[in-house]
Amino acid sequence: MRFIKMHGIGNDYVYIDGALNATLDFPRVARLVSDRHLAIGSDGLIAVCPPTRADAHLRMRMFNADGSEGEMCGNGIRCVAKFAIDRAMASANPLRIETGRGVLEVAWERGGDGRVASASVMMGTPILASAQIPAQIKGISAAAHVVAHAIDLARFGPNDWWKSANVQPHMTLVSMGNPHAIFVCDDPALVPLELVGPHIERDSWFPARINAHFVRFESNGSRATMRTWERGSGITLACGTGASAVCVAGVLLTKCGRTLHAQLPGGSLRLDWPHDEASVCMTGGATEVFAGEVDLDALAASLSVGVSETRAPSDSLAHDCVQGATHG
Repeated sequence: MRFIKMHGIGNDYVYIDGALNATLDFPRVARLVSDRHLAIGSDGLIAVCPPTRADAHLRMRMFNADGSEGEMCGNGIRCVAKFAIDRAMASANPLRIETGRGVLEVAWERGGDGRVASASVMMGTPILASAQIPAQIKGISAAAHVVAHAIDLARFGPNDWWKSANVQPHMTLVSMGNPHAIFVCDDPALVPLELVGPHIERDSWFPARINAHFVRFESNGSRATMRTWERGSGITLACGTGASAVCVAGVLLTKCGRTLHAQLPGGSLRLDWPHDEASVCMTGGATEVFAGEVDLDALAASLSVGVSETRAPSDSLAHDCVQGATHG
């Protein structure tokens, strides 16, 4: 299988041409390639496919590291545009890309090397109705907006985990085609995300699981710092739909203006939400890391060895399975 490793401010995926690999079991491939110690390493797999709708140029199918299929990935869709334009699979600007959220427009810009360097994505109008997040919380009606909803933070983890970061005891829910829970705190770096993330993701309130974000809004109302636990992948360096949801939550909480510069561990994104009925526009970079090819059967065998043995497999074993050339 030929692939391209790409990332949007650190949110990295293995990208493949879906038409050339149509017979593959995409969920299985996502699980195989995502292991960061024994395989290529990524937050998941994205297949760039022919569209199923007449109003789209391409289709993006996104699979998390655990093989589950996600509706959308804001950082990933920018890289889909780069994948397609740099390889002459499409030429329209903006590109119309079919996703689980519907068809989204992506306007792209070339860098000094003539290849796509950044893109702006119309992420769609936020979804706020509780039932459409989806969330099932006692006392919250299906149509109600969950904004600054008071909660007992002990629900999501042991040992007073919220104290060092001074996490405020409320949450706001936003769907950008996939579900997000936003928590405001003084210092996202102090949140033990590896401990509380799994509790939030799989809490009974969220029947489709959920992405969790901890954010500090700056006093000037134009900037925020955030960290993410991504449903199906764990801690990630960036989340485009999550940053969009944080912008929406910040406006609803009167913590920020309608233009927000979000700082994520992997880099920064600009979010614009002109008014309540508008689409959120997200702008950021798209970077190709390397191209390569992988023998999936050999990779599966090496992962089996790595799991069954108490010691790590040799470097030569991994090298036999994945061969790549640096690019970009």
